[in-house]
Amino acid sequence: MPSSARAPIRNVGIFAHVDAGKTTTTEHILYESGRIRALGSVDAGTAQTDSLDVERERGISVRAAATRFVHRGVQVNLVDTPGHVDFLSEVERSLRVMDGAVLVVSAVEGVQPQTEVIWQALRSLQIPTVFFINKLDRIGADPLEALAGIRRLLTAGAVPVQAPHGLEEHFTGSPGLLPDLDGHAARGADALSDDQRPYLELLTETVAESREDLLERYLEQGGLDAAELADRLAAGAAGAELFPVLFGAASRGIGIAALMDAIVRWLPEAGGDSGAPVSGLVFKLEKDPAMGRIAYVRLYGGTLRNRDSVYNKTQDIQEKITQIRIVDMRRSEDAGILEAGDVAAVYGLSRARIGDILGTDADVPGSLRMAVPLLTVQARWKNEADYPKVVAAFQELADEDPLLDLQWIPEDRELHLKVMGPIQIEVLASVAKSRFGLDVSFDPPSVIYKETPAAAGEGFVAYTMPKPCWAILRFRIEPAPRGSGLQYRSLAKPERLLGSYQNEVERRVPEALQQGLHGWEVTDLNVTLLEGEHHVWHTHPLDFVVATPMGIMDGLANVGTKLLEPLLSFRLSVPEEFGGKLMNELIAMRGEFEPPVLSGERMELEGLLPVATSLDFPARLGSLTKGRGTLSASFSGYREAPAEVQAERKRRGVNPLDQSRYILAVRNALSQQG
Repeated sequence: MPSSARAPIRNVGIFAHVDAGKTTTTEHILYESGRIRALGSVDAGTAQTDSLDVERERGISVRAAATRFVHRGVQVNLVDTPGHVDFLSEVERSLRVMDGAVLVVSAVEGVQPQTEVIWQALRSLQIPTVFFINKLDRIGADPLEALAGIRRLLTAGAVPVQAPHGLEEHFTGSPGLLPDLDGHAARGADALSDDQRPYLELLTETVAESREDLLERYLEQGGLDAAELADRLAAGAAGAELFPVLFGAASRGIGIAALMDAIVRWLPEAGGDSGAPVSGLVFKLEKDPAMGRIAYVRLYGGTLRNRDSVYNKTQDIQEKITQIRIVDMRRSEDAGILEAGDVAAVYGLSRARIGDILGTDADVPGSLRMAVPLLTVQARWKNEADYPKVVAAFQELADEDPLLDLQWIPEDRELHLKVMGPIQIEVLASVAKSRFGLDVSFDPPSVIYKETPAAAGEGFVAYTMPKPCWAILRFRIEPAPRGSGLQYRSLAKPERLLGSYQNEVERRVPEALQQGLHGWEVTDLNVTLLEGEHHVWHTHPLDFVVATPMGIMDGLANVGTKLLEPLLSFRLSVPEEFGGKLMNELIAMRGEFEPPVLSGERMELEGLLPVATSLDFPARLGSLTKGRGTLSASFSGYREAPAEVQAERKRRGVNPLDQSRYILAVRNALSQQG
């Protein structure tokens, strides 16, 4: 149980599709709670949680921002996350440490592509969620349609707990349909207008259908009393079965107080025993010019204090904490202590990486992969003298976002990054300028392909020259089902190849598969070490660092590889009049889709699209449909590319198939490391 000496804690993430009003909602929560004295504006670049220059300039959130407020005696750690799909990695890392979520949906646009992606992640992690349908004061707002979209596309467990009064410029608020936290009675059916009654009916029916005994009573009595509804909704919300839906207009502060009540009422309290062994997760990194690396830690068990030594289980190292600070928007203060259930910035963990587990992993939840970069770009810099600074800057940025997967090729003076999309590329250039003072541009992005074995076969290496060295390995390489990744096992006899040498081989196989015959990562294969041999006098453990890539590449050369291309799963909604034109476009892009479904005057299409042929499709969709088409797309997986698709990637370093040159290059590198 949490410590009784402090306020109860809620760790809550606020999520949305870009422009649904998420940061504005956060801003008004902080104002309503008394955390800030004056309201900022996303459009004016003065929002408290948008601290980066690029966020203030563009009016979008790029990094997850932590803040906190107290409401009704409960401390809420609130994380405002980016809404644009290009920054999904920030959302992914935030989700892992949240106990509850607020999902903001626009009453005008309804459920949008990023809303669906986030929702699937919330469901995978079973995170209790409150919906906030925003922008009811906007022209075109349709709260019932937005609610219907949530129930159709996301969950039938969405339960309206309010009934909006008025719309657009006449919107004045949303009376509650359940007793509030102060014990005030719910708005009765008799007091509701005709356009508000559907909300109460939907609330009653949805809650009744969630439990058999309630459904029987509802059918017998024709209704349920407000207290019954509230009790069942509370239990259903805690179990992530039912999801309260509120309505408001964040830009005018309407509905914010009720949303704060909902966070306290329906989202769970952070658990954790402060007296237990330390169990925590590093979920975000930043760099302080004076204090060095800042590791944001969610603690699930135990207590950390200034000057404590903490064990990093992931890296098997001990590090000393210099300071624990509570970070609140653009301010921070020395707290000196971090207890189970809470979140804080920990200084002194200079070697920490995102995803590192501190102490034991007993209470740390598993991770969820949402963001999959499908594009790669090469960085360019104007001033050649800036080269060392550019390398250092992007290494720092890659620490803060590991999905950038920085590839630095010193021999060619090249830097390559993996990215989610064009907005992220623009932001990286902006951050390089504003934070590091560097003029950096990027080549047009190219698609990240992969390779897989074309057949089963063997690879062999006998690394016995030039002496002293001795490492003999024979591998079996076999294709495996799509999406299975790499499966490795060893059948080598320990008397012929010591266990410690076998462990070294196992560590090096994934590295050896980072570049196949065409330069792309090799995946979806089974690798078996059939046999190996060491020499009592001549073998050094590093011999297997040299030999493993040569054996693996020999096997790949023997069996050949097929190219795999990434695919997007899409849903497209367009006015029926544009349907024929759009289907022709999809066919031209090598898209595959189910028979179209007509809904009113619109056509719905679902299917698969290759990433390579559809890079500019979202931008073209507007002109193709006069701005009336909507596209939802997410990563589906990789599959074999057609024979006409050819994609070669320049190899980094010496190819292990050129064994003489490779041995000399690796030996030189190893001796320099030593």
